[in-house]
Amino acid sequence: MARDYVKKGKPVPRKNTRQQQPAPKKTKNIVLLLLVVILIGAFISFLISIQGKAPEQKTIEPVNSSKESPLPKMPEEKWEYVKELENKTIEVDVPKRDDKPTRPYQMQCGSFRVEGQANTMKAKIAFAGLESMVKKTNGSNGVWYRVVLGPYPTKREAEADRHKLQRAKVNGCQIWFWT
Repeated sequence: MARDYVKKGKPVPRKNTRQQQPAPKKTKNIVLLLLVVILIGAFISFLISIQGKAPEQKTIEPVNSSKESPLPKMPEEKWEYVKELENKTIEVDVPKRDDKPTRPYQMQCGSFRVEGQANTMKAKIAFAGLESMVKKTNGSNGVWYRVVLGPYPTKREAEADRHKLQRAKVNGCQIWFWT
């Protein structure tokens, strides 16, 4: 059975059987004013009750400089190593560093079968502010195009450039000895 809600019409509002009468605002204001006056009066009476009941301050007599007592005698050291360390010298043998040239490092950021992909990677590296080169390599399984940066004299310099590339969202670069 279908109901027709359109013909039903508007619902008739019901009357509230419980009538709530708001409290008059005058009585609220008078009650608040009376409460504030009582609190202020209590605070004033508290201040009056503690007036003049502060504890007595003790006076400190100045130390007479003529009655100074001597400092106690300094205790003797129980350990002998303190005296030995005062006159001790230390000799250190520092080995001489060989300044022979080390093998340089290179950083490879990709290896591709298609030269266009290698050039795209080279462009991303150029936007990061570094210079790279594409090397063509003939391997046992075909031709590869490697994107290489370097040579770097130290691995630390190569790591610094790798971090710069990582900030530019170029990941996967590996550092090897230069071949």
